[in-house]
Amino acid sequence: MRLYESGRIVEAACWSHARRKVWDIHERQHRLTGTLAHQALQRIGGIFKVEAELNGKPPDERMRVRQERAAPVLDELKRWMNNTLAQVSAKSPMALAIGYSLSNWMALTRFVDDGRIEAHNNVAERALRGVAIGRKNYLHLGSDAGGQSAAVIYTLLGTARLNGINPQLYLRHVLERIADHPINRIDELLPWVVAAQLRPAWHEELAKAA
Repeated sequence: MRLYESGRIVEAACWSHARRKVWDIHERQHRLTGTLAHQALQRIGGIFKVEAELNGKPPDERMRVRQERAAPVLDELKRWMNNTLAQVSAKSPMALAIGYSLSNWMALTRFVDDGRIEAHNNVAERALRGVAIGRKNYLHLGSDAGGQSAAVIYTLLGTARLNGINPQLYLRHVLERIADHPINRIDELLPWVVAAQLRPAWHEELAKAA
């Protein structure tokens, strides 16, 4: 893809997407144990088990543990996939699911050598769920410029949540000040800058609601 040609952006694929293709087969097989789909899910589960223990850990520790524990799981999984691929029909759902993982293997395993990268993008997908629901409700934004403006707003509100601020409270804070705020100091209104100021107000509102 042209996005990665410069090397400034690297591709990191999502193991949840790879797993979902196998899970769909497992579902159609009524979740029977011992099937190829079940065997694949057990192996992929080893990756998620390691990641669950590393949640919130610093990048250097994540990389070290991944190289020690996740790398062997991935090596065995790849061997199993190659062996299995040679045994099933090339057009079978299982072959297509395995083919997806193998064709994206470099991107799927990039997280092992970089503790900043997630093995899956579940957190990002959850954050975008509201956007996806909204898109279904109002269908379009009217223009490319409208889409860009919406992306900015979504990003600001999502960042407010990540910084522990009520998005509505943050938006009100910005709108009350932005008209008189110097344009060359607009960064003073960014969520992480005002977080310490707004968090107590949100906690107070939560306490009143309780």
